[in-house]
Amino acid sequence: MTVSPTRPVRSRTVRLAALTLVAGLTLAGCSDDGGPVSGDSLQVVQDPERAEPAESPATDVEPAGEVVPADGNVTALAASGGTLAVAVEGENAVQLHDLAEPGDPRTVSLPGEVASLRTIDDRIVAAMPDADAFARIDPDSGEARTVEVDGGPAAVAERGDETLVALRDDQTVQVLDAQDRPTRAIGGELYSADDVLVADGGAVVLDKLRTAAFSLDLDDDAIGEGLRAGQGAAMADTDEFGRVLVTDARNGALLAFDAEPLLLRQHHPVEGGAYGVAYDAERDVAWVTLTERNEVVGYSMRGGQPEEKFRLPTVRQPNSVTVDDRTSQVVVGSAAEEGIQVIEP
Repeated sequence: MTVSPTRPVRSRTVRLAALTLVAGLTLAGCSDDGGPVSGDSLQVVQDPERAEPAESPATDVEPAGEVVPADGNVTALAASGGTLAVAVEGENAVQLHDLAEPGDPRTVSLPGEVASLRTIDDRIVAAMPDADAFARIDPDSGEARTVEVDGGPAAVAERGDETLVALRDDQTVQVLDAQDRPTRAIGGELYSADDVLVADGGAVVLDKLRTAAFSLDLDDDAIGEGLRAGQGAAMADTDEFGRVLVTDARNGALLAFDAEPLLLRQHHPVEGGAYGVAYDAERDVAWVTLTERNEVVGYSMRGGQPEEKFRLPTVRQPNSVTVDDRTSQVVVGSAAEEGIQVIEP
């Protein structure tokens, strides 16, 4: 386990600048004529829709690393201890690859199609909203333990002994105890609960319809303050500095939020169709896929702003990306049937 580096020291000037930026983003919601949208300062448009990745051109550069088939469009990836989990569109299953020799996966059957994958405590967690369930998968044995949760579970996180489940359809976060029994549902301010993340002891809910991030108060069972997450919040991950990283697919940016209290610390422009994001704790690098360019870019997150360290060509339509915690291998998934790309930067 890598020891988390010391959080960078920020000057009073930087803090004030960040607060000013947050205030501007919080108040920026507007209608087509420039006025507020139904009095909601966080809503971007009258009829909100989740941001989609920019369409990729045909690849004209050979992808970096090794590419193996995936038998369809890759929709989600997660890696743990040298094992890669892959979700493919239209399949009620997850493929498990050995990253040392990818290409001959084991198949884990599940009760529904997987919308998201995440590594939690050496287990791979698959959320299946249409099946009202999520599953914890042992990457070594391939054994899957399914937990039923009504409301369209879109993503899962853990905080201490509690499991947090973002319910997309119910617009709430369901809290489960250590035995996966529901204890309470927290909601009231969300249009859609698309993701939930835990960082530095705090919990954050990502509402992609509203393109906003909200703090989750587990002590008072309430949705707390909300901040705009760009013009089109897409994918999210956490880093070793206790921050939640979010890509803005419409405006092209990488955002970094402190979770406790919720505060926008960084807003870094990313040209080329930013979409997928994954964090490498070993190198302190955030990997962001660029679907307009068929590229993946690695940013060092140690300083006051992300600093580009890597830029590599990818398979077409690189909507998903993950990093293996043991090997720091970067894996990119193609949503255009061009397979899985394994990179050793």
